[in-house]
Amino acid sequence: MAQFGALDELFDEALDLPVKGRVYHIPSPPAEDGLRVQRITTLAARLLDGGEAVDTTLLDDAEELDLLRLCLGPVYDEMLADGVEWVWLRHAGLTAMFWIINGLAAAEDYWKAARDPSRLAPNRAARRTAKKSGSAAAKSTRSRGSTSGTSARKAGKSARKTA
Repeated sequence: MAQFGALDELFDEALDLPVKGRVYHIPSPPAEDGLRVQRITTLAARLLDGGEAVDTTLLDDAEELDLLRLCLGPVYDEMLADGVEWVWLRHAGLTAMFWIINGLAAAEDYWKAARDPSRLAPNRAARRTAKKSGSAAAKSTRSRGSTSGTSARKAGKSARKTA
Protein backbone atom coordinates (compact mmCIF):
# COMPACT_ATOMS: atom_id res chain seq x y z
CA MET A 1 0.00 0.00 0.00
CA ALA A 2 1.24 3.52 -0.81
CA GLN A 3 2.62 5.68 1.96
CA PHE A 4 1.70 9.34 1.67
CA GLY A 5 3.74 12.07 3.34
CA ALA A 6 2.09 14.71 5.45
CA LEU A 7 0.71 17.49 3.26
CA ASP A 8 2.13 20.18 5.50
CA GLU A 9 5.59 18.94 4.49
CA LEU A 10 4.77 18.96 0.76
CA PHE A 11 2.87 22.19 0.10
CA ASP A 12 4.06 25.76 -0.02
CA GLU A 13 1.57 27.24 2.41
CA ALA A 14 2.65 30.81 1.81
CA LEU A 15 4.08 32.99 -0.91
CA ASP A 16 6.76 35.56 -0.13
CA LEU A 17 6.90 38.52 -2.53
CA PRO A 18 9.48 41.31 -2.33
CA VAL A 19 7.82 44.66 -2.99
CA LYS A 20 9.59 47.99 -2.56
CA GLY A 21 12.18 46.70 -0.09
CA ARG A 22 9.73 44.68 2.02
CA VAL A 23 8.83 41.00 1.76
CA TYR A 24 5.10 40.35 2.02
CA HIS A 25 4.15 36.91 3.35
CA ILE A 26 0.92 35.86 1.60
CA PRO A 27 -0.76 32.91 3.31
CA SER A 28 -2.65 30.24 1.44
CA PRO A 29 -6.32 31.26 1.29
CA PRO A 30 -9.08 29.34 3.05
CA ALA A 31 -10.48 26.54 0.83
CA GLU A 32 -13.67 28.45 0.02
CA ASP A 33 -11.73 31.50 -1.17
CA GLY A 34 -9.32 29.33 -3.16
CA LEU A 35 -12.25 27.68 -4.93
CA ARG A 36 -13.73 31.08 -5.71
CA VAL A 37 -10.42 32.28 -7.16
CA GLN A 38 -10.27 29.09 -9.22
CA ARG A 39 -13.72 29.73 -10.70
CA ILE A 40 -13.05 33.39 -11.42
CA THR A 41 -9.71 32.88 -13.08
CA THR A 42 -9.98 29.71 -15.13
CA LEU A 43 -9.88 31.64 -18.39
CA ALA A 44 -6.97 33.83 -17.28
CA ALA A 45 -4.93 30.76 -16.34
CA ARG A 46 -5.56 29.23 -19.77
CA LEU A 47 -4.44 32.44 -21.45
CA LEU A 48 -1.24 32.52 -19.42
CA ASP A 49 -0.46 28.90 -20.24
CA GLY A 50 -0.78 29.82 -23.90
CA GLY A 51 1.71 32.66 -23.48
CA GLU A 52 -0.86 35.35 -24.16
CA ALA A 53 -1.52 38.47 -22.14
CA VAL A 54 -4.12 38.09 -19.43
CA ASP A 55 -7.34 39.82 -20.50
CA THR A 56 -8.18 41.70 -17.32
CA THR A 57 -11.08 43.45 -19.04
CA LEU A 58 -13.10 40.32 -18.25
CA LEU A 59 -13.58 41.68 -14.72
CA ASP A 60 -14.98 45.08 -13.84
CA ASP A 61 -13.09 47.23 -11.32
CA ALA A 62 -15.02 45.99 -8.29
CA GLU A 63 -14.59 42.34 -9.28
CA GLU A 64 -10.87 42.86 -9.89
CA LEU A 65 -10.39 44.47 -6.49
CA ASP A 66 -12.34 41.63 -4.89
CA LEU A 67 -10.14 39.10 -6.70
CA LEU A 68 -6.97 40.84 -5.53
CA ARG A 69 -8.30 40.94 -1.97
CA LEU A 70 -9.09 37.22 -2.13
CA CYS A 71 -5.64 36.37 -3.50
CA LEU A 72 -3.63 38.56 -1.14
CA GLY A 73 -5.70 37.92 1.97
CA PRO A 74 -4.55 40.02 4.94
CA VAL A 75 -1.57 41.29 2.93
CA TYR A 76 -3.95 43.37 0.80
CA ASP A 77 -4.65 45.72 3.72
CA GLU A 78 -0.96 45.73 4.74
CA MET A 79 0.07 46.83 1.27
CA LEU A 80 -2.55 49.59 1.24
CA ALA A 81 -1.43 50.77 4.68
CA ASP A 82 2.19 50.82 3.46
CA GLY A 83 1.19 53.05 0.54
CA VAL A 84 2.15 50.51 -2.13
CA GLU A 85 1.32 51.82 -5.61
CA TRP A 86 -1.48 50.24 -7.62
CA VAL A 87 0.82 48.64 -10.19
CA TRP A 88 2.70 46.77 -7.44
CA LEU A 89 -0.47 45.77 -5.57
CA ARG A 90 -2.02 44.48 -8.77
CA HIS A 91 1.10 42.59 -9.84
CA ALA A 92 1.45 40.99 -6.41
CA GLY A 93 -2.25 40.05 -6.40
CA LEU A 94 -2.12 38.47 -9.85
CA THR A 95 1.08 36.63 -8.94
CA ALA A 96 -0.72 35.25 -5.89
CA MET A 97 -3.62 34.28 -8.15
CA PHE A 98 -1.34 32.16 -10.33
CA TRP A 99 0.20 30.62 -7.21
CA ILE A 100 -3.25 29.66 -5.93
CA ILE A 101 -4.32 28.18 -9.26
CA ASN A 102 -1.17 26.71 -10.82
CA GLY A 103 1.43 26.62 -8.09
CA LEU A 104 4.76 28.22 -7.35
CA ALA A 105 6.36 27.78 -10.80
CA ALA A 106 3.50 29.60 -12.57
CA ALA A 107 3.62 32.39 -9.99
CA GLU A 108 7.38 32.79 -10.48
CA ASP A 109 6.96 32.92 -14.25
CA TYR A 110 4.30 35.61 -13.99
CA TRP A 111 6.30 37.61 -11.41
CA LYS A 112 9.43 37.58 -13.57
CA ALA A 113 7.49 38.50 -16.72
CA ALA A 114 6.33 41.73 -15.05
CA ARG A 115 3.05 41.53 -17.01
CA ASP A 116 4.96 41.41 -20.32
CA PRO A 117 3.83 38.26 -22.17
CA SER A 118 6.83 38.44 -24.52
CA ARG A 119 9.03 37.65 -21.50
CA LEU A 120 7.10 34.41 -21.09
CA ALA A 121 7.68 33.40 -24.72
CA PRO A 122 11.23 32.04 -24.20
CA ASN A 123 9.93 29.74 -21.46
CA ARG A 124 7.14 28.59 -23.75
CA ALA A 125 9.61 27.96 -26.58
CA ALA A 126 11.87 26.05 -24.21
CA ARG A 127 8.95 23.85 -23.12
CA ARG A 128 8.07 23.12 -26.74
CA THR A 129 11.69 22.31 -27.56
CA ALA A 130 11.87 19.99 -24.56
CA LYS A 131 8.74 18.18 -25.72
CA LYS A 132 10.19 17.75 -29.21
CA SER A 133 13.62 16.59 -28.04
CA GLY A 134 12.38 13.17 -26.87
CA SER A 135 13.33 10.07 -28.84
CA ALA A 136 12.16 10.19 -32.42
CA ALA A 137 10.92 6.63 -32.34
CA ALA A 138 8.59 7.29 -29.45
CA LYS A 139 7.37 10.62 -30.76
CA SER A 140 7.03 9.96 -34.49
CA THR A 141 3.73 9.21 -36.13
CA ARG A 142 3.44 5.69 -37.42
CA SER A 143 2.73 5.30 -41.11
CA ARG A 144 -0.80 4.39 -41.98
CA GLY A 145 -1.31 0.74 -42.75
CA SER A 146 -3.26 -0.63 -45.67
CA THR A 147 -7.00 -0.57 -45.29
CA SER A 148 -7.77 -2.87 -48.21
CA GLY A 149 -9.96 -5.71 -47.16
CA THR A 150 -11.12 -4.12 -43.92
CA SER A 151 -14.77 -3.63 -43.16
CA ALA A 152 -14.29 0.11 -42.67
CA ARG A 153 -12.95 0.47 -46.20
CA LYS A 154 -15.74 -1.63 -47.72
CA ALA A 155 -18.37 0.36 -45.86
CA GLY A 156 -16.87 3.58 -47.21
CA LYS A 157 -16.96 2.29 -50.81
CA SER A 158 -20.58 1.20 -50.64
CA ALA A 159 -21.60 4.50 -49.08
CA ARG A 160 -20.00 6.40 -51.98
CA LYS A 161 -21.74 4.28 -54.61
CA THR A 162 -25.21 4.94 -53.22
CA ALA A 163 -24.65 8.66 -52.78
